Amino acid sequence: MTTETAPPSARQAELLEAGYRYALEHGLADLSLRPLATAIGSSPRVLLYLFGSKDGLVRALLTRARMDELELLAQLRRRGADRQVGLTVVAERVWSWLAADEHRALLTLWVEAYARSLVDPDGPWADFARDTVEDWLAVLAAAQPAAVRVTDAGLAERTLVLAVLRGCLLDLLATGNAERVTAAVAEHLAAGFRHLK
Repeated sequence: MTTETAPPSARQAELLEAGYRYALEHGLADLSLRPLATAIGSSPRVLLYLFGSKDGLVRALLTRARMDELELLAQLRRRGADRQVGLTVVAERVWSWLAADEHRALLTLWVEAYARSLVDPDGPWADFARDTVEDWLAVLAAAQPAAVRVTDAGLAERTLVLAVLRGCLLDLLATGNAERVTAAVAEHLAAGFRHLK
C-alpha cells in the first residue's frame, strides 16, 4: 500500500505565500507563530494544523524560497540551452540577478537559511546549504565544455566561481555597495577566467 501526500489546500497555499512575504520582510530566525499568524490573517492553531508544527512551517517556507532560486537556475539553463555560452557569461548573468535590488529580501533570507543549516543541521534547515551549493554547481557545470566539466580542474573552476559569487553577495548584503562589489566581480571574471570565454 502506498501513501501519497495530499496536495496543499487552497488555504494552505494562500497562507504559505503570505507567510513567505512575511519571512522576506522579517526573516525566519526569530519566527514566532502568533505575530506571523496575525500578520497573515490566520491563527497559530490553523498554521499548526496546516503545516504540522512550527518546523513544518519553516520547512515549507524554505521550500518556497528555494522555488525562486530554482526558477532563476531554470532561466539560466534555458538561456544557454541553444548554445554553449561559457562559464564567464553564466557567472555574469548570475551576478546580475544577485545584485538586483528586487532580490535583496530573498537573498537575505537565503543567507539566513544557509547559515542556520550549518549550525542547526538537524532542524528544519537541514541540508539547505548543501542543496543550494549543488544546485548552483550544476548550473555552472552546464556552462562548461563537456570535456572540462568532468575533470577535477572543471570542478575546481566552478567551485571557485561559486565561492567568488557567494562571497561578493555577502559583501553586497552587508554594505549595499553594488557598484564596488559589481566592479570586483567583473574584475575577477575578466582576470581570473579569461580562458573560459
